[in-house]
Amino acid sequence: MKKLLSFILLLGCITTLSANPITGLLERIDKGASKKFIIQQQKSDVDFFELDQKGNKVVVRGNNYVSIATGINWYLKYHAGIHLSWNGMTADLPEVLPAVTQKERHETTLPYRYAYNYCTFSYSMAFWDWERWQQEIDWLALHGVNLSLALTGAEAVWKNVLTKLGYTKDEINEFVSGPGFTAWWLMNNLEGWGGPNPDSWYVQQEELQKKIVKRMREYGIQPVLPGYCGMVPHNAKEKLGLNVADPGRWNSYNRPAFLQPEDERFEEISTLYYKELTKLYGKSKFYAMDPFHEGGNTSGVNLDKAGQAVMDAMKRCNPEAVWVIQCWQENPRVPMIQNRKAGDMLVLDLHAECTPQWGETWSIYHRKEGFLQHDWAYCMLLNFGGNVGLHGKMDVLIDGFYHAKEDPRASQTMKGVGITPEAIENNPVMYELLYELPWHNERITREAWLADYVKARYGVADKALLQAWQLLGKGIYNSPKEKVQQGTHESLFCARPGLNVNTVSTWAWSQDYYDPKEVMKAARLMLSVADKYQGNNNFEYDLVDVLRQAIAEKGRLTLKVVAAAYQAEDKELFEKASQRFLQLILLQDKLLGTRKEFRVGYWTEKARKLGNTPEEKNLYEWNARVQITTWGNRDVADRGKLHDYAHKEWNGILKDLYYVRWEKYFEALTASLNGKMAPILDWYPIEEAWTKISGTYSAEPEGNSIEVAKQVYETLW
Repeated sequence: MKKLLSFILLLGCITTLSANPITGLLERIDKGASKKFIIQQQKSDVDFFELDQKGNKVVVRGNNYVSIATGINWYLKYHAGIHLSWNGMTADLPEVLPAVTQKERHETTLPYRYAYNYCTFSYSMAFWDWERWQQEIDWLALHGVNLSLALTGAEAVWKNVLTKLGYTKDEINEFVSGPGFTAWWLMNNLEGWGGPNPDSWYVQQEELQKKIVKRMREYGIQPVLPGYCGMVPHNAKEKLGLNVADPGRWNSYNRPAFLQPEDERFEEISTLYYKELTKLYGKSKFYAMDPFHEGGNTSGVNLDKAGQAVMDAMKRCNPEAVWVIQCWQENPRVPMIQNRKAGDMLVLDLHAECTPQWGETWSIYHRKEGFLQHDWAYCMLLNFGGNVGLHGKMDVLIDGFYHAKEDPRASQTMKGVGITPEAIENNPVMYELLYELPWHNERITREAWLADYVKARYGVADKALLQAWQLLGKGIYNSPKEKVQQGTHESLFCARPGLNVNTVSTWAWSQDYYDPKEVMKAARLMLSVADKYQGNNNFEYDLVDVLRQAIAEKGRLTLKVVAAAYQAEDKELFEKASQRFLQLILLQDKLLGTRKEFRVGYWTEKARKLGNTPEEKNLYEWNARVQITTWGNRDVADRGKLHDYAHKEWNGILKDLYYVRWEKYFEALTASLNGKMAPILDWYPIEEAWTKISGTYSAEPEGNSIEVAKQVYETLW
């Protein structure tokens, strides 16, 4: 009997060990890696990790799996010179790992490290499969994230809810958006656009979300599920007899209706929603809701009652639940949150590195009273629309974090940090910096941190690379706090043509804060040592990215020459400068073709792979193409001003769309200079035609990144 009991206990230990997500994480990084580490979990009042040594094995201790994963990442970066990033989540670890010569401990008193914006789920994740999601959840754990937005599969919840409310399949598909536009549907900005979805889409997304939340929970990452904020289909008044408010239009899209809190069916419908959500994905402690996002009309709505109704619905599902809300523009509206209890909300200061609202007096959007009694997180938005381009506010990010921690009022309710970009898989240096902030034992500086980052990123301390990054760090990655803009200086290659164009998307604006020559010098420094780093994945990615930026800077300068030549009616100079501009686009296209991350085919192929039939594949690819070009129909693109909002400086679209637009524009100007009647140019038909093509792009890289970079650079000067 004792032997049987011992065997059962041993079996239990083995089961627990095999279910340990850290083992799987290490094996995915490098097969056999789990045998090179000793993992120890210890209780603690604060999140911590320790690095230690036992024999030839590295010991990583932590109070939970996320802390342990953070410790593993810290060890890999700063002891082994291995940086895992979106451009590469695997590594060849040495047979014997570099020893930890002195025990090292890091801890944080901030309980939350949060991830994502609603937009991330469309601009980056719209067409991810489980393999890509598994890599991402590993990335989250390695970066200390323990609270993550989890919106995938919301379509299946709403399908079940609306079916029980009497909606037909066609009516449901008129409400639920297509794959490329889910984020804005869930933020109550639009409905139906991008669909109708096939039945298989609902099934696939449900299955995917179940895997996502299961893995998150295994790590101890708490999923933030989409809660109920009063959204109902636009025809809910006629269909169900509900008392609804009309939130108006969003960039020419009709918003869904808002169910008034006074309506006696609010409790019934919200309860039904949470029942269906819980049935599919389990109960959560955190729910995301953003009613009246981005200018939604609140006329006729009692915001206090609406806030209470939303809160009550969530609390009926889980009395311990917390409402997570994005602070963006007017949201959260003060009347909606002022009477809610402390501890019941977590406000994400969405753009805190640029326009903080927590109370920074220098910010044009600062709130005098901050977020009242509510907990909040210091977040970095950084990227808008998935636009490609180097950008950051390093000093402002660092100083703002420490200032918030030291502020007598804000520090009392500051509970964490977060990334809230509209898209990821870009500017890895900035995300690395943000997620390290809570773990440093002493205040850091940009210069010192970058020196450590460069060594970790490339696995070696190289003077040329450090010099390049210090140039970037004090320049393009160090936008001062008084400069308020939506992300990077957008590449004019991607703009609808014009002689005085300065940005690509409608709401972006660029005001010079760095010297373009320093970007070009950084590219030159990287190229000077490129042969030494042939095959170094991180170096090759960064080289392409930095040189891409240098070409974009060259294009911005060249367009000024084009404009001056045209105004002076200098035909020869105009011809030379305009052809040079077009050549730069093609050079950009060729360079970016060497990395899958910068190929439009990497985006469209992922979309097509999710389809089960030719029709489904074409629908998903159309979603992918529309999102990065017109963003909708002509009304949305032009009157709604959403055209090119999510433009991409990618191989394929540069040559086949952006080049074509500029070529036609220069032809028209040439005709005008020659006294001929210039054609009237209408950009939308050209853009729409590109969205309707299917299956033409590959994700496979072409050419050697370093060799092509050398060729391109020589052509620039």
